[in-house]
Amino acid sequence: MHRPTVFVVAAVLSVTVRAHIAAYNKGMYCINGSTGNNQNSDDPVVPMYQLPFDQWWMHASNGCDKRPPNSGDFMTLPAGSSVVLELASNQAFSSLSYGGKLTSDWPNGHNYSDSLHNATCITAPNLHTQNKSMAAGTALAISYESDITKVTPQNLVVISVAYNTPFKRLTSYDIPAGLPACPAGGCICGWGWIPNGCGTPNMYFSPSRCQVTNPGKKVLGKPKPPVWCEGNSSACVSGPKQMLYWNQASGNNIAVSGKDLSGNAKSPAYNAKCGFVDGAQNDIFVSR
Repeated sequence: MHRPTVFVVAAVLSVTVRAHIAAYNKGMYCINGSTGNNQNSDDPVVPMYQLPFDQWWMHASNGCDKRPPNSGDFMTLPAGSSVVLELASNQAFSSLSYGGKLTSDWPNGHNYSDSLHNATCITAPNLHTQNKSMAAGTALAISYESDITKVTPQNLVVISVAYNTPFKRLTSYDIPAGLPACPAGGCICGWGWIPNGCGTPNMYFSPSRCQVTNPGKKVLGKPKPPVWCEGNSSACVSGPKQMLYWNQASGNNIAVSGKDLSGNAKSPAYNAKCGFVDGAQNDIFVSR
């Protein structure tokens, strides 16, 4: 009677060793995997490292950019409020699969102490951090294009940052008030994360179709590439910023070298080290 459930759990556990993290939501590309029929998929979490631009951009390396969400499904962005995304290591551990039966407070469906830490690196879940305080931060960005092929680094603007993530599964992103409405076909959003060391210096990037609710009429400025500015806020880029693209064969928009103030190798991150504030990025707007 219970064998099907046991089989599902066993199959899921077989992939978690190599799993990382993605932001699962009903508007995401690659829902049910690159094949479109796999609830036990970790395709969107595959990290990107030293890939050419046309392979890492929009997660094209494994075909995720060719698997849009179902018609009418969007990530909803309530301007002036917040959206909760599921940061999980496999779709099976999100509410999108198996009726959410395999979910927990954590990205891999297991249970841990809130004080989870490892002096070397937390590998279960595979969070690429030693503890919550050292989690590098994740970001949500928006492009006012409905066609994913028209989205570029120059029109994808970071709108929200969550410091000290990824860590637990449910993660809230504050959305700036006044964010304008998307075109009829919706917008394209991007979610990203660059771990602070603790493993291969790769990056994570995945697209979703999104829609702004309670929109305003403010105007977004053209985003600039962020720069490393730890300890010198005057050197940070002000105003709208691009996402961080790093350690790829082509298409990078930031380069770092040397040590950070803690003595570790510099690693670009969605936090103050690269000029990002925690929460809604309210400096993205320009005067008409």
